[in-house]
Amino acid sequence: MALVEEIDGAATIVETCAGITAGERVLIVGDWRSSDTAERLATAAAAVDAEPNITLMEVPAEDGNEPPATVASAMLEADVIMLIPTRAIAHSAAVKRALENGARVLAMGQLSPETLVDEGLQIDFDEAAKECEALARRFTEAEMAKVVGDGTELTFDLRDRDGNAFTSLVEEPGDFTTAYATEANVTPTPTGTNGRAVFDGSIPNLGIGRLDENLSIEVEDGKVTEVKGGEAARKVKRTWAKYDDSAVRTVAELAVGTNPGLTEFTGGVINDHGVYGSVHVGLGTSSNIGGETRTPLHFDITMTDGSLYLDDTLVVEDRNIVL
Repeated sequence: MALVEEIDGAATIVETCAGITAGERVLIVGDWRSSDTAERLATAAAAVDAEPNITLMEVPAEDGNEPPATVASAMLEADVIMLIPTRAIAHSAAVKRALENGARVLAMGQLSPETLVDEGLQIDFDEAAKECEALARRFTEAEMAKVVGDGTELTFDLRDRDGNAFTSLVEEPGDFTTAYATEANVTPTPTGTNGRAVFDGSIPNLGIGRLDENLSIEVEDGKVTEVKGGEAARKVKRTWAKYDDSAVRTVAELAVGTNPGLTEFTGGVINDHGVYGSVHVGLGTSSNIGGETRTPLHFDITMTDGSLYLDDTLVVEDRNIVL
């Protein structure tokens, strides 16, 4: 029975989220850890008479790294790309080129057979998209955002920035979404973020997961100047030290989860980014979501509670979205 339910979940992704139709070329990009999930997605794609292909690469060293050249080349031949590697490549230049080439791309980092039966995949995506898109419009209209909470006061300059609605649905060539971690997000101006933030949720990247203790960052003119918080903070610092590029410390993203079926943090990308009414901040590359920064790294930090103001109007409080 579990396998049948997993195939049903894969069918939801293929038919509802990706809108795959007969004859479309579908590329499923994973690694050896996600091969079982890739097979389920391929089975669902074949069931609608599409042409699925699976490519498995080495597990990327860090989230945001580029895929191998052979994978990047294959992306340029696909109509639909499903990204399910253990560490995300959604913010890579290879993915941006595939989008510019007309591929529809779904980023589903850490998708597993178990998550194919998750409640977050059983929502009414069309209905949920309305709120996600409305919040994205509010990001576009705002000139300033502020996140406040226990120990947190972080401001973002959003002038001339467009919000993004990652609704888990892709319909047109060049569409991109996360799935099923629906979210509305925006990238601030490069030097426009200042203040302090305390995170108590997770870093669902870099192999960290749920935070054992709070992690705090100090931000000045868009760059993280200090990070504290036990082993997670040490892991972040060690990761940054691998790259001779100060841009990896850039605040790249402000986002709010909008999936009503996701209510608890698990430490996984596909879940935590979409937890309804939660706020997260992304660091590193922003160029795939409307910014200018291109680095070898992108990861996110989530908070379980945080209030969000757009131009002094409260839009998120106590895990509720108020529009």
